[in-house]
Amino acid sequence: MTDIKITIVDREGVRHVVDAPTDMNMNVMELVRAYELAPEGTIGICGGMAMCASCQCYVLNDVALPEKNPDEDAMLWEAFNVKENSRLGCQIHLTPEIDGLEVELAPDM
Repeated sequence: MTDIKITIVDREGVRHVVDAPTDMNMNVMELVRAYELAPEGTIGICGGMAMCASCQCYVLNDVALPEKNPDEDAMLWEAFNVKENSRLGCQIHLTPEIDGLEVELAPDM
């Protein structure tokens, strides 16, 4: 099992450095849910299908993330509180390449 470190700033502004397993096919949205860093029912409402933007987060550092796919791009076009560094947590898969990623959860709508 290979774990990486991810820093997540929750919606209260509290920083959490968490261990993220890369061998379970998880994404950032699922990691937030696993560590209970957002109230239940406020993140991942669509189940990780890039259809609701409830898992929107802001990427705070320069980690090489995969490009946005068309579904993610379209959802962010319609979402609230979108910034230049916005991504959907459900579309950021936990891989060794993103070790050290820092994200901040977007405000809950």
